[in-house]
Amino acid sequence: MRRLLFLLAGLGAASVLPTLAQQKPVAPADSLPWFRPRHVVVQTAGGLGMVAAGAGYSFWRDRAEAEVLLGYVPKKYAGSTLTIATAKFLYTPFKLALSPRLEVRPLTVGAYVSYTHNTINDEVRGQYTKGYYWFSTDTRVGAILLGGRVSYLRTERASGRSRRLSGYYELGTNDLYLTSYVPNGNYRSLSPLDILTLGLGIKAEF
Repeated sequence: MRRLLFLLAGLGAASVLPTLAQQKPVAPADSLPWFRPRHVVVQTAGGLGMVAAGAGYSFWRDRAEAEVLLGYVPKKYAGSTLTIATAKFLYTPFKLALSPRLEVRPLTVGAYVSYTHNTINDEVRGQYTKGYYWFSTDTRVGAILLGGRVSYLRTERASGRSRRLSGYYELGTNDLYLTSYVPNGNYRSLSPLDILTLGLGIKAEF
């Protein structure tokens, strides 16, 4: 009798274990770890350098992005070779599907902070009288006032993650341009276009 009970218990366990194994959630084979960037980006101009490249993350149901870029300006165009590090935040409230493979994001706004290394006479003490330059010559805080993006939707990953290839533009300005334009009365001689920057770039999701 005891042997019969052990036999029945063994058969029951053998039938239950495969079911439990099937119910155990399995992560998709191509799922990204949380620390891996969602996309790579290459941009020209826009106050970030003649050319800038970096990576970024997407969140809030793909409506927001955070990016880190490293830009470069040759000595020929700046008097010294410049390296510009930028952290950027973008928000896109909605997107429109043009076809199964094309979508457009007509409105993007955001902000950024950048630091420029190797500016001419950088931090040379005593060169100017106190208060001559009240603003930072290295750090800029900017706003992206208007942007847009057109994306081609490549085949999705097995996990359902999108893989867009996008071209975009960003129209913005920064703290130095704004303070030079308004408080100093330069709005009488400058057009608003003179304080705007235009950046163009490409993003690729993976």
